[in-house]
Amino acid sequence: MSPAPERRGELLATAAEVFAAQGYSATTVREIADAAGMLAGSLYYHFDSKESMLDEILATFLDGLRARYDAVLAAGLGPRETIEALVTASFREIARHRAAVAIYQQESPHLRTHPRFGYLADAQQKFARAWLGTLERGVAAKDFRADLDIRLTYRFVRDTVWVAASWYRPDGQHSPEEIARQYLSTVLEGIAVRE
Repeated sequence: MSPAPERRGELLATAAEVFAAQGYSATTVREIADAAGMLAGSLYYHFDSKESMLDEILATFLDGLRARYDAVLAAGLGPRETIEALVTASFREIARHRAAVAIYQQESPHLRTHPRFGYLADAQQKFARAWLGTLERGVAAKDFRADLDIRLTYRFVRDTVWVAASWYRPDGQHSPEEIARQYLSTVLEGIAVRE
């Protein structure tokens, strides 16, 4: 009999919160089991290792983000609308996977050196291409200023958006869409061509 998928999801959510709070290396299987209200040995019924839990947490988050970005890019929007949609998609993923985002930010520099987590570098490159390509398209279309340093602008927008995982709470006062609108208003007034 295989473990119930709902229970597995609950355990991954618990592990993600513990990893995000304490760091992957500092977290023990016993601490995850304690947080989940079970014995450490029982956790191995669901996962073969702490590394497997981390892998599933990160892969699930990145697969969801990749799917959202792919949908945005496939929509055939103009550059400004694409930036708006990418920012909104990012905030929605922060809302869905806040702990996973924190783990990704804390752990990916170290994890990318391990073959099992090679997909982290691949995902980062793919996401960077989506943003950089959109910014370049926007400059070429004269939607964005011609004097933009594309790489610096990408890093600024990326970091401004993703740092929100450190303070965003799903039960907070603003929805992901409201936060995205506020960020976009600030960012686009600085990079959009004024008519």
